[in-house]
Amino acid sequence: MTDSVDPSAHIRALHEQLLTALPFADTTDFADVAEGFIAAPATGTITAADGNVVWDNDAYGFLTGECPPSVNPSLWRQAGLSARQGLYRVTESVYQIRGFDISNMTLIEGDTGVVIIDPLTVSETAAAGLALYREHRGDRPVTGVIYTHSHADHFGGVLGVTTVADVEAGKLPIIAPEGFAEHAVAENVFAGTAMARRAAYQFGSALPRGVRGTVGTGLGTYIPTGSFSLVPPTVDVTVTGQQEIVDGVRIVFQLTPGTEAPAEMNIYLPDRRALCMAENAIHTMHNILTPRGALVRDAHIWAKYLTEAVRDYARHSDVVFSSHLWPTWGTERVVEFIELQRDMYGYLHDQTLRRLNQGEVGTEIAEDFPLPPALENTWHTRGYYGTISHNVKAVYQRYMGWYDGNPAHLWEHPPVASARRHVELGGGRDAMLVKARAAYDEGDYRWAAQILNYLIFADDTDTAPRDLQAATFEQLAYGAEAATWRNNFLSGAYELRNGTFGTPTTSTASPTLLNGLSVEQVFDGMALLVNGPKAWSLRSTIDWRITDQNRVHRVELRNGLLVHYDHTDEDLPAADVTFALTHPTLIRVLLAGDDFAAAATSGDIEITGDPGKLVELVSVLDELDRNFAIVTP
Repeated sequence: MTDSVDPSAHIRALHEQLLTALPFADTTDFADVAEGFIAAPATGTITAADGNVVWDNDAYGFLTGECPPSVNPSLWRQAGLSARQGLYRVTESVYQIRGFDISNMTLIEGDTGVVIIDPLTVSETAAAGLALYREHRGDRPVTGVIYTHSHADHFGGVLGVTTVADVEAGKLPIIAPEGFAEHAVAENVFAGTAMARRAAYQFGSALPRGVRGTVGTGLGTYIPTGSFSLVPPTVDVTVTGQQEIVDGVRIVFQLTPGTEAPAEMNIYLPDRRALCMAENAIHTMHNILTPRGALVRDAHIWAKYLTEAVRDYARHSDVVFSSHLWPTWGTERVVEFIELQRDMYGYLHDQTLRRLNQGEVGTEIAEDFPLPPALENTWHTRGYYGTISHNVKAVYQRYMGWYDGNPAHLWEHPPVASARRHVELGGGRDAMLVKARAAYDEGDYRWAAQILNYLIFADDTDTAPRDLQAATFEQLAYGAEAATWRNNFLSGAYELRNGTFGTPTTSTASPTLLNGLSVEQVFDGMALLVNGPKAWSLRSTIDWRITDQNRVHRVELRNGLLVHYDHTDEDLPAADVTFALTHPTLIRVLLAGDDFAAAATSGDIEITGDPGKLVELVSVLDELDRNFAIVTP
């Protein structure tokens, strides 16, 4: 990374300590990650139709070398394992594509074709993975697609393995857990702009690949760019134990809502004694709350579903595989793997609750939270993606919220006002900068970062604190075992030195995803854009008659609030204007950027009343900022 600092003696000492504390002599994972290898692609790069590179696994070739002092040795080990690329045999008639995306694509051979579990993030990577499979296993048609859960890297590449026409013609089912469609689009719409900006930090999207930059994400290398899409499910899984037979493949589902995703399910293949754990049990500690932001996950129910998986499926399985990283073979090892994952999430939950009920706050609990030795010394329960610190605070947040009960924290000043007061309290800029340099030299990077953050937020034009903060973030990155923490620290350093890099991630606002939005979700999203103070004095009532759904949806703007609901009551006050249009047209003109006036002129929209009321509403909608500041005011 340009202008980066060298790892300090403090960081080198930390790494030496880890090399003796962790079981590096255990090479089981290296054998497992190589098990069943069939072939690698001719090149690690995948390009789009326009020639742009959407995926470059070759950029991580440096991970085959010796661990440098700028990377935590435990993370280096995980990163090297995560970057393996190719087609792998999991068990009889079950194959995986790994290293073509941040996630895995699994292929199950049926009577006439192949059933795909999780078709990756973008069409280009999914198509390339399917092509490699077909090169070695024959040109089998895709006879079914299963989405394990509602996160984009597990369904966005579906049009790389099938077509909308084939699905609509009934040539193959698309199977997903109940609630998938709602959650798949909601997460990418309601808080999507802020999440995407922060995700660029979490995944290190703008960072160079290398020993001073990103080494991966902890559960794969990175998120590809390319063509994102969504084909809605045709079959919902609504109950645990539901069985479907697809192309002769018998599939049993375990619903796990509220775990790693709001809508998620595990998959058992009884005739192959194979268990897919989706993203509920993988070779790392996962996030209870992601650094990018999301709803806090339920560690308690997560652990309970893992207990259910052991009881009902793992004890009858010869292999467990997931939608990230590599499988585990042998019934005893399968059971132990899931049980240790269960113990990890359950322990995080229960011990956090025990201590918060003794009066400790989240930061206190997280600061001193040793795991049991069996978990501490197991590679797949270490924090490469999630961390103990972040997860403990997330459990606390789920139950107690942001407020820790101390009235001194109930009404603190916001960041800039607080920073200026802290700088004054600390004796002014020069005195605080001296203290920050001293903390840096002593290896107290956490304190240095806190002091420097006050200086930057008090005066973000002052270059000395910015430069030292960038160096501080780099030291914290070099020591981080979690890839997500490393990426966050290095991204902060990058922006302090070079300015904002915005949101260089794959846009999920594709036409197919937008078409999945319900009428309610369209206006829920619009309501979040209303600039309340600007709209205080405005009042309007707009009816949207959705002709292909035989419904009328009323939208009222009053007191800066957008209220909306279906109605059939002719006794309601008349609307100021009524727009009659189809659901696809609604999506096109309100979300996809099509010209509203042109649609009206062409007859796609029928207008009754005063269309100026819509213009008035649009005038108080805020523009989204995909480049908002994070490490500066």
